[in-house]
Amino acid sequence: MSEPTAPVTAVNASSSRAPAEAGVPVTGPASTVSPGASGPVSTSRSGCDPEISSACDSVPGVPVPDDTSGPCPPEASAADGATPPGNVPAHHGAPDSSTPSDSWPPAPAQKDHRVRASAWEDARATADRLGRATPLTAHRLPLDRALGHVLAEAVVALTDLPSFDTSAMDGWVVAGPGPWTVREGRGLLAGREVTEPLPDGQATRIATGARLPADATAVIRSEHALNDEAKGILHATREVVPGQDIRPRGQECRSGDELLPVGTVVTPPVLGLAAAAGYDALAAVPRPRVDVFVLGDELLTAGLPREGLIRDALGPMLAPWLRSLGAEVTEPRRLGDDAEVLRRALLSSDADLVITTGGTAAGPVDHVHPVLAEIGAELLVDGVAVRPGHPMLLARLAERGPCLVGLPGNPLAAVSGLLTLAEPLLRGIAGRSAQGRYRARVHEEVHGHPHDTRLIPVVHRDDTVVPLHYNGPAMLRGIAAADGLAVVPPGGVRSGTEVEILDLPWASASPWTEGCFT
Repeated sequence: MSEPTAPVTAVNASSSRAPAEAGVPVTGPASTVSPGASGPVSTSRSGCDPEISSACDSVPGVPVPDDTSGPCPPEASAADGATPPGNVPAHHGAPDSSTPSDSWPPAPAQKDHRVRASAWEDARATADRLGRATPLTAHRLPLDRALGHVLAEAVVALTDLPSFDTSAMDGWVVAGPGPWTVREGRGLLAGREVTEPLPDGQATRIATGARLPADATAVIRSEHALNDEAKGILHATREVVPGQDIRPRGQECRSGDELLPVGTVVTPPVLGLAAAAGYDALAAVPRPRVDVFVLGDELLTAGLPREGLIRDALGPMLAPWLRSLGAEVTEPRRLGDDAEVLRRALLSSDADLVITTGGTAAGPVDHVHPVLAEIGAELLVDGVAVRPGHPMLLARLAERGPCLVGLPGNPLAAVSGLLTLAEPLLRGIAGRSAQGRYRARVHEEVHGHPHDTRLIPVVHRDDTVVPLHYNGPAMLRGIAAADGLAVVPPGGVRSGTEVEILDLPWASASPWTEGCFT
């Protein structure tokens, strides 16, 4: 639910790596590229075909089977190294597609995936534009409830900082040249009002943060002063420069200065700065509200897999991941494989974004496309040329209604959809500034898909990224050890090639070794 605070106004917002411990690098099979050659790495190789055989799942540097839900897409032919239809694992317990067609349950007709699928960059751009087209509203939140929100109004200094001249050190405040006569008394403490100026030739003790008396020349640190108590005279052991160790009024900012722009994420230091600048509350964009609908009759919520049933990995993973992206997430709902239940859930959602898991392909119980067509949703992205995750989709359920991101059911494929569509969409809805894009060199050769972009879990090591094992669409072991995803263009890349990196939200907090994953 959104924050129960009164709306303010509608606002249009514009919006170092710690090296991982050393591990064994991925070493790929012998490349077909001759020494000194440039350009994409050839995917032609003998033996185990990485695009079709689960036996390749743990082979270093070799891609594992890609998304296999639903019938094989048209481009999956022996001509381009893809799996023959008879080798595609079945989805939802359906028979192998090498089974005669009359034994296969009826399924919706398919289009050529490469014709309808959006390029990966285009899909991300579409999601970003859709998010930024959403009008932003602002709520004024007290500081203790603003953490993680995005500023809807700039933070402007309400006073000079500091608002008066203060001492930067414990020591002595002096006036004029020395030596100085020591004024008796407790000295000047932080938080106490100063009522008397300091006459020329005098000194008095002062604490860090205390307000300086009028006519003060400098502050001498305790360790740089010699107090002759018998004579009541203070000597400096070093040269005294006027203004030394004094924080003058307005040193950090002047009243009216812009401290933080619209679109800034409220972090603990932002809260501290806002408080120092005189704020009790901040105008912030409400967190986007997200509903998560988990589809599939084969999913268990507890215990070990059994009798054709598997554990739901996406329900426990998606909610905290979405929260780390700044969303407010309801408890995931498990809808099974029921088209009517899905239809009612979509029509009743009042979230900003609905995320579904599974059911985006064209199998007999893949209901997302038919239900979206039935309720009149507008498909904006219908498949993306990326592996894993190509059956992902983006839709708008109704004018001014929720957006929907349909994620594939395979866990790593779902992660791909999350970062391709949901992350830029949520960033736009929340008014967050776009993250700076950066590239890093791959530690070794990475094989690519013949036609599509690949997203490969990696871990940063020194000034390179190391691709991780266990990067198949149904696997989470690699992404669990990763701190980013490498964007590998069609055809793959040579060792040392720079590729774009997608950071994971928790990357800076996970400096563990990549050891057994590379």
